[in-house]
Amino acid sequence: MVSSNAVDVSNVVVTGGSGFIGRAVVAALRQQGARVTVVDREPITVQDEGVTGIQGDLADPAVRERAILPGTDGIIHLAAITSVLRSVEMPAKTYSENVAITHELLELARMHGVPRFVLASTNAVVGDVGTNTINEHLPLAPLTPYGATKAACEMLMSGYAGAYGMTTCALRFTNVYGPGMSHKDSFVPRLMRAALTDSGVKVYGTGEQRRDLVFLDDVVRAILLALGSGHVGRAIVGAGRSVSVLDLIETVREVTGNPIPVEHVPAPGGEMPAVVVDISRSAETIGYTPAYDLKAGLAATWQYFLDHDRQKVR
Repeated sequence: MVSSNAVDVSNVVVTGGSGFIGRAVVAALRQQGARVTVVDREPITVQDEGVTGIQGDLADPAVRERAILPGTDGIIHLAAITSVLRSVEMPAKTYSENVAITHELLELARMHGVPRFVLASTNAVVGDVGTNTINEHLPLAPLTPYGATKAACEMLMSGYAGAYGMTTCALRFTNVYGPGMSHKDSFVPRLMRAALTDSGVKVYGTGEQRRDLVFLDDVVRAILLALGSGHVGRAIVGAGRSVSVLDLIETVREVTGNPIPVEHVPAPGGEMPAVVVDISRSAETIGYTPAYDLKAGLAATWQYFLDHDRQKVR
């Protein structure tokens, strides 16, 4: 269950609200009494009189104008191309989807007096820092179109905050995992599916590379805190503790009771040796500290897979 200080907004637009993070954000906003407008290409399945669904492409001006109206208190912008590989294959489309649409939403927010804008960003904006710790003060140095577009969005938000007094906050997420991600192909759901099917997983290189994994409920709480905090700038949202891929596998084995065999394969180019983040400043700026450790988060995720995916496997 997500808990945070009550958000002092009553009308919120969530782009990408039918996605993995978006669904949880919408539920948390409704729990706090906010009316929510969900904008997504995918069908909006929430049956709630407090939720208005707009199915469509944010590249369409009519869709944006239906969603961002006078009286909107805040925008949580989650919709984006988030695949690094896709961004490398389609840099122009990534720019259009990530930067151009963000700018159009900021313009509508300015025109209609929407005071708050929260963006889902990434630590990829600082590029590869090796094994060094990532904090909010590192210079922007993205190495992919994906990272570059998110860096551009952060700069746009800074400009709108400076010129128009908008409260804009970019949240740089680490690796988000949790219930509801069974459709994804990232490493945690791969491990869960391997446990369900008594199969194994492939691990790049030695498996000693380190990652920061943050549980979904912590991410949702950070979004709501950012929305209500009044903080302008950036905040890193992670667990604040990095583990090796091998340690992650061992924890999943413990949680699931499945041995999950491992096959080591050559690492692709660009595989980062570590993602280590300092989240201490986020406690000061938006009031965020994580509530879940890795074992508790993986146990909740495993229970979701047991409840929703076991029948599919059978």
